[in-house]
Order: sequence, then structure tokens, then C-alpha cells
Amino acid sequence: MTRIAAIATAVPEHRIGPADAAAFARRRFAALPGLLRLLPAFEHAGIDTRHLVRPLSWFEQPHGFAEKNALWSASARALGHQAAESALARWTGSRGDLGAIVWVTSTGIATPSLDARLVQDLGLRLDTARTPIWGLGCAGGAAGLARAAALCRGLDRPVLLVAAEICSATFVGDDCSTANLVACALFGDGAAAVVLAPDGDGPVVLGGHAQLLPDTEDVMGWNLRDDGLQVRFARSIPNIVREVLPGFVDDAAAAVGIPRDAIEHFVVHPGGAKVLAAYEACLGLPPSRLASAHAVLRDFGNMSSPTALFVLDHHLRGGATPGSHGIVVGLGPGFCAEAAVFRT
Repeated sequence: MTRIAAIATAVPEHRIGPADAAAFARRRFAALPGLLRLLPAFEHAGIDTRHLVRPLSWFEQPHGFAEKNALWSASARALGHQAAESALARWTGSRGDLGAIVWVTSTGIATPSLDARLVQDLGLRLDTARTPIWGLGCAGGAAGLARAAALCRGLDRPVLLVAAEICSATFVGDDCSTANLVACALFGDGAAAVVLAPDGDGPVVLGGHAQLLPDTEDVMGWNLRDDGLQVRFARSIPNIVREVLPGFVDDAAAAVGIPRDAIEHFVVHPGGAKVLAAYEACLGLPPSRLASAHAVLRDFGNMSSPTALFVLDHHLRGGATPGSHGIVVGLGPGFCAEAAVFRT
């Protein structure tokens, strides 16, 4: 068995509310046609608070790709370290027993990947196997959990999963597009860490499931520019959720040998209010069944890959019937869906 032995999260110090973000957007997106019509998106995003690694005034000034990537590197390392230390402190095992570390990010680049630094920052064994995962975006939390659980089963040793994103470091100041405005309304910074162990207490990860949609690279991702990673979003994402998710959840349940109606807990990545509404509509769920996703979106916004792990932490702390089944789901660039199925 592979068990979720401990989870922890971390966010940076600078907090902003929707009014702060809307005022920033009013200044930065003055050249965007229909701006006044679009600004209510900040009020209706379902977000009360987000956390950033720099105050909003930092983003008023131009910054090149190298400077923004350096901000990502330092901040993701620090937040990942903080979340990992908290998770390891909550685990009853010894960090010297860890067999591998899985590192998930998409908002900056580094070679060697930052897990090489985390192994040393955390005082892990230097023969710890490293598995960096880059480019899965909002699907990275669910995918990381599934891949880390598979490693834990294969190695028969505990595995540390760390997901950290500095979404704010990808802001391109002169991109007056609707996609960039939506990103300003939704995204925040944060990190999460999970210890998976082959024994002990905690929910059991039964397996993972993935689905790639062909010829959908334009739906979500980055455009690489001289001044950084420019966000790419399609308006069709909520419709894709409605079309893909019911069958995907059926297949994920079948992959671990349980019926679809056995899934009681839906731990979904809250991409935004419209995405959550699409989940509820296509899965036939009342908002109360996605209460943890709504709560995380409200308190932290969309932090890309760690967000689903924030939702999992919130959901498990709320209590769950022993022996019941759940699924962690995220969608991201590819366009793809990723899931990890668990039993409490």
C-alpha cells in the first residue's frame, strides 16, 4: 500500500484582495478594449485573498525574463522548503528513509532542477532519487501525487512530493490581452508537500489515471517571449471540462477496480469559479460536495500545481468516512486531465 502520511502547505507574505487586483489591472490594462466590461471578473472570481512573493508595486515596473526567473527560483525553493519541512515534521518517519523526491513546477526553469537544492536544504540522503516534473501546470498536483505514489510502490520506500509555483513571476507587463487579465484575476503563489509511505496511517493512494486530448496544445500553456512566459488560455476550458470529465472519472475509477458511484470525495483543482461550476454541472454535484475546492479558491486563488494538494489537505482535515473512496483531479497544458484515486 501507498499511504498519504503527511501534507503541508506554504504561502508567501504579501496578501492582496480583489479590489487591490482590480485597481492594478485598471492601471496596467488601460489599453485593453472593453476593460470596464471585463473588470467585474475580479469581483466574481470567488477569491477573497491571494498571496504573492512581491508587493503589487513590484509588478508595476518592467522586469526581464532572467530577473523574473531568478525570483521564481529563489521563491519556489524557499516555499518548497517550508512546505516540505512542515510535512516532514508531521510525519512519524525519518527523512533518512526517503527513497525519492518528486518536484513539480511550471512557472520557471532551472537546470539542475530545484529538487537538487531541496535534497541538500532538507538534509536528505545524497542518493535520494530525483524526479522533476515540468509543464503540467494546473494538472501537476494530481499528476505529482499519482507519480509519487507509483514510485513509493516501486521502491517500497517513502517518497516526498513537493509542488511549488510562483505564478506572479510570469506576469508580462505589456501584454494587454484578455488571457493575461484573467490570469491577474485568478493566480497566486504557493507550495505544498506530501509524504507518501508504504506503511503507517493515512489514506491509501490506489492508483493514478491520465488522459491527453489530441491537438489541444493551444488551449493552455506558455508563449516564450524575451520578457518571460506569456500565459495562453482558451475560453473553451469550462466546455472541455463538461465534455471530458464524466468519462475521465469513470475511467479513473475503472483503472483501480472500483465503480464510478463508489467515489464519494471529489478533490478538484479550482481553476476558477467557472471551472468549478463546470465540474458541478457535468458530475451532477451540489456546491457543498466541492466545499474544499471553493474554500481554497476563496482563500488562496489558483496557485497552479500545488492547489489540488491544498484542496486535499483541507478536505482530509475536515474528516472523511473510513473506507470511502475519493479522487484528486486537475486539468492542465496538453490539454490533459490527471487524477489520483484514494481510499480513506
